[in-house]
Amino acid sequence: MSAPILHPELYAGKVALVVGGTTGIGAAIADALTGLGAVVTVTGATVAECDAARASPRFRCRDAVVLDVRDDVAVSALIADLPRLDALINCAGIIRRGAEHDVAVFEDVLAVNLTGTMRCCTHARAKLKAAGGAIVNIASVLSFFGGGMVPGYSASKGGVAQLTKSLAIAYAPDAIRVNAIAPGWVTTPLTQALQDDPQRSAAILARTPLARWATPEDIAGAAIFLCSGAARFITGAVLPVDGGYMVT
Repeated sequence: MSAPILHPELYAGKVALVVGGTTGIGAAIADALTGLGAVVTVTGATVAECDAARASPRFRCRDAVVLDVRDDVAVSALIADLPRLDALINCAGIIRRGAEHDVAVFEDVLAVNLTGTMRCCTHARAKLKAAGGAIVNIASVLSFFGGGMVPGYSASKGGVAQLTKSLAIAYAPDAIRVNAIAPGWVTTPLTQALQDDPQRSAAILARTPLARWATPEDIAGAAIFLCSGAARFITGAVLPVDGGYMVT
């Protein structure tokens, strides 16, 4: 999202890693960063996801790499392969509506959404310190309230919000800023079931003052800001990008 108000070389010379950047919000953030001059690597959960990302006419990233954020060795190796790291954006996430009341499914959702985020931050810390870089984690409006069908997703995103605040304190001596975005309802594959449900979609729109679903590009704008020098004194923030959903 190279908006006219942003300098087209804002991120020239910068290197970014967007974990979970082959689709949805992550893909929009990766596209915005590359459009502003960054060298970006994105990751996907499967070979098919990465192949599809590379085949897109909009794909301008350095590469799309398969990564399981539950695999400590794989995360370490991927980050070690980067020449430097100025921005880490953690977008990898799963949701298993209804099934998350099964403890095994609940644990798997937390392993990806929460522990995976922590794992990527931990392995990226040294390179981010060297570059004076920034981390942006993807939380959710469900970081602030519950979801009866998604106890694992809600718990994991609540954890991401608290993890962000904790790492902001821990990483401050390294001059690494750590923030999170809490998206509202966004038109991505993750929310397709809700988009396709007329009653649920209508209820969401009725509570959203801006009266529409967000696009992934709406979230990308916030990430561009938080990774930039314009946010140089912001750390530990969890920024809602929800069209006003939480104020109603």
